[in-house]
Amino acid sequence: MLTDLAAALPLAVIPLAHASEADVAPARDPVATVTVVTPIFGQLLVLSYPEGFQGAFSSATGSVSLQESVPVGETVDHWSQMITVTGARGLASDSHLTPQNFVQRMAAGFKKSCPDSFSTAALSDARIEGVETFGAVLSCGTAPATESSHSETALVIAIKGKQDYYTIQWAERGQVSASPMTVDAALWSARFKQLSPIRLCPIVAGEQAPYVSCVGKAPARSE
Repeated sequence: MLTDLAAALPLAVIPLAHASEADVAPARDPVATVTVVTPIFGQLLVLSYPEGFQGAFSSATGSVSLQESVPVGETVDHWSQMITVTGARGLASDSHLTPQNFVQRMAAGFKKSCPDSFSTAALSDARIEGVETFGAVLSCGTAPATESSHSETALVIAIKGKQDYYTIQWAERGQVSASPMTVDAALWSARFKQLSPIRLCPIVAGEQAPYVSCVGKAPARSE
C-alpha cells in the first residue's frame, strides 16, 4: 500500500544505525563531484556525487530500489554522512500523490522517531528542470535506537518520474540535541547544488553505459 511504503521509507533510507563516537563528527564536504548515471526501473537517474563517497549498499525488489553511499572508510553501520537514492515502482500513476505530500509522509515517519526534537524546513530552490519535485530538510535532534547519542539531519528530494517515484537524500549525523535544531537552509541548499545537475532520461533499448543519449560525451560513472 502507498501509505505503508511512504511510512516505511524513512526507516529504510534514512538509517538510524548503531554508531560509535567517531561517527558523530560530520565529514568535511568535498567540493569536486562525479556524475553518476543509474538505471532505476523505467528511467535513468543522473546526479552528481561529491568526490570521496563510495557505494556501500544496494538492493532492488519488485517495487523498491535502494542505493546507499558513504564517505570512503565508513560503512552503512558507521557513518557521518550518507547519500541515498531510492526508486518506488509505479507510484507516479497515483494521481493523488505529489512530490510534496510524498515528502510530508516521509516527514511524518521521521517525526515519529523523535517527536520532541523534530524540525523541518522546505527548500524552495530544490527544483529540477522538467520534472515535478519537492525538497525539504528533516531533522532529529536525538536519533533513536543507537548506542551513542547523536542528531541526524537529511536533505530529502522527491522526484516524480514518468511511471515511478525517486528520492535523493543526503543525511548527516552531528551532536545530540534534546530540543529541535535550527535548520541551516543555506547549507542544505548548497548541498543540493552539489548534487546537481539532477535529471531523468528515458532508457534507450539496447544502450549500455555510459548512456550517451542522456549525458552526451561527458565522462560519467554508471551504477
